[in-house]
Amino acid sequence: MNAVRGAGRALAALLLAASVLSAALLAPGSSPTPDLDRKRHVELKMDQALLLIHNELPGTNLTVYWSSERCYQCLLQVLVNVSWGGKPGKPSTAAVAVSTQHGSILQLNDTAQEKEVCRLEYKFGEFGNYSLFVKHTHDGVSEIACDLVVNEKPVDSNLPVCIAFLVGLALIIVLSFLRFLMSLEDFHNWISKAINTRETDRLINSGSAHPHGVCQLRRGEVLVLQACQLEWFVFIMGTSIFLSMTSILQRGCSKFRLLGKIVWRSFLLICIGIVIVNPNYCLGPLSWEKARIPGVLQRLGVTYFVVAVLELLFAKPVPESCASERSCFSLLDVTSSWPQWLFVLVLEGVWLALTFFLPVPGCPTGYLGPGGIGDLGKYPNCTGGAAGYIDRLLLGDDHLYQHPSPAVLYHTKVAYDPEGILGTINSILMAYLGVQAGKILLYYKDRTKGILIRFAVWGCFLGLISVALTKASENEGFIPVNKNLWSTSYVTTLSSSAFLILLVLYPIVDVKGLWTGTPFFYPGMNSILVYMGHEVFANYFPFQWRLGDSQSHREHLVQNIVATALWVLIAYVLYKKNVFWKI
Repeated sequence: MNAVRGAGRALAALLLAASVLSAALLAPGSSPTPDLDRKRHVELKMDQALLLIHNELPGTNLTVYWSSERCYQCLLQVLVNVSWGGKPGKPSTAAVAVSTQHGSILQLNDTAQEKEVCRLEYKFGEFGNYSLFVKHTHDGVSEIACDLVVNEKPVDSNLPVCIAFLVGLALIIVLSFLRFLMSLEDFHNWISKAINTRETDRLINSGSAHPHGVCQLRRGEVLVLQACQLEWFVFIMGTSIFLSMTSILQRGCSKFRLLGKIVWRSFLLICIGIVIVNPNYCLGPLSWEKARIPGVLQRLGVTYFVVAVLELLFAKPVPESCASERSCFSLLDVTSSWPQWLFVLVLEGVWLALTFFLPVPGCPTGYLGPGGIGDLGKYPNCTGGAAGYIDRLLLGDDHLYQHPSPAVLYHTKVAYDPEGILGTINSILMAYLGVQAGKILLYYKDRTKGILIRFAVWGCFLGLISVALTKASENEGFIPVNKNLWSTSYVTTLSSSAFLILLVLYPIVDVKGLWTGTPFFYPGMNSILVYMGHEVFANYFPFQWRLGDSQSHREHLVQNIVATALWVLIAYVLYKKNVFWKI
């Protein structure tokens, strides 16, 4: 118990030191608010700049249109109207806030004639102050020039992230150096003489002990739990399904009993997910007529159920002999799973057929766009194409996510759920690619070269599929990478990255033991609890507090660093106390 407390204090001190140091370096400051802001009554928010448009064209009223460079084939939106001042030599001026997240496209038209006066593309900087002068050139009255001038330089909004990264990197270097010193016998003896030997053992054990006891993990399973902290949770969930199910079946558990556990776990995930995505505890009783049905945990529950049942039905014992069958040229890990792969590929065929051939009222067949002002505003109510239509048809608009991300950039008006029904098919595909990674680990265990070759081959193979589907472009491919749709190219791209990351992590973690996965290991051991805790308490102190300047990137970053450090600390304490919430 004393060792646990000592380790807990050491980790707590480390996390809090990182938070305090980051807070000191990223000390909140007031956002630049130029005098022109106050005069023009334009209150700048985060990721905005001030643009003053000076109309020096006699007798001409201007209409300024705007669009983001990230908005693909978007209909230009009216930004501001600038009328003529009526007096020669005294141009009229309009002040407007412009976005700084991406590059901006500005088009100025003669309001009366609807004729383009000038067009420019520019990347504004946060809290910068700019002037756009529209006037006739000196050479003649027929030529019009639009000159952009920087009145006040913007702030560097990326600086807080860079400082936080450097602070974290410095802490990692310091800890690695201290651990190296602790491994030296002379330094260890010197420390032993300086302080109590018992306390020295506590420090060493808390920093370098490999976790055992609660989870007796075999080779490969440690890697899986550590990789769970990455973005590819669905992929690694598939890996975990295969490793855990193989272990349980080898211990003699009946398939019928295991099926019951799979059904119960999936049911709990879906129920918990519905509770999490409908946080009406502060808004009064929840009305089922307005309850959102899809969600992250719901998709994980369905994906887990399909993949786990599929593996349970066609489970085969992992070969322990016949080393020649598991050489570098063997495909045993793939051929032994042909029924599962056939089922998954049929499901993918269903996704492709529904996506590209299902008639959607008022929309072109096979539409994959965002709707709204995209595609020059031709299909405003076609957000998500077949995926959105199926969700609205089967679940109803009121049971879907009401504030999808396309609404910000594309001004969409219809509900769309990024965790909808059709996208679940591709999450199953991604999970089964994770199963394939697990099979590589067990089928070729103790053959590091064979494992690494297969990780590399799968990573390159899926990467080539992504290149073919997207035509190596952002928007011009057959199936663009789209997270909201969970498109096939999105799955192949992330799965390719996952295999390549495993290619790097496997020798570091499992083979050489150079890294135990700390501190990501601890939240991974209680991932559902940490996820639910974050969703429920995200707006409560000490995870969030009132900021001095709510429009400051620095203050938001400090707050998020502290919240993340606290959740890692909570996960660490629970791990040391052997408290694990399993579903």
